[in-house]
Amino acid sequence: QVQLVESGGGLVQAGGSLRLSCAASGRTFTSKAMGWFRQAPGKEREFVAAISWSGINTYYADSVKGRFTISRDNAKNTEYLQMNSLKPEDTAVYYCAARLEPLASYRSYEYAYWGQGTQVTVSS
Repeated sequence: QVQLVESGGGLVQAGGSLRLSCAASGRTFTSKAMGWFRQAPGKEREFVAAISWSGINTYYADSVKGRFTISRDNAKNTEYLQMNSLKPEDTAVYYCAARLEPLASYRSYEYAYWGQGTQVTVSS
């Protein structure tokens, strides 16, 4: 079992920045790709970004490309999501997720472990 705990959410004005963190504990962090998803009120959960175990491969949703950066520190069992130039449409609960495979994926059903989510609210 892997436990994932997100932090770093909050309220920010449009154009501002936030950095989300996801700390993993329990079973080894090794060989697990990680991802970030989000869910806005009344909408389905959607893919935001993913990173392979090695950190070499990253993928982004078109809506965040160029503004968000995913990264990981395997020594600290932690992944990050740096969010810049935030827009009101980025408002959502952001979830950290972990795969059982080392390759990154944008498909939510390929992730075995999920955090409880952290709220990000962007005011206009």
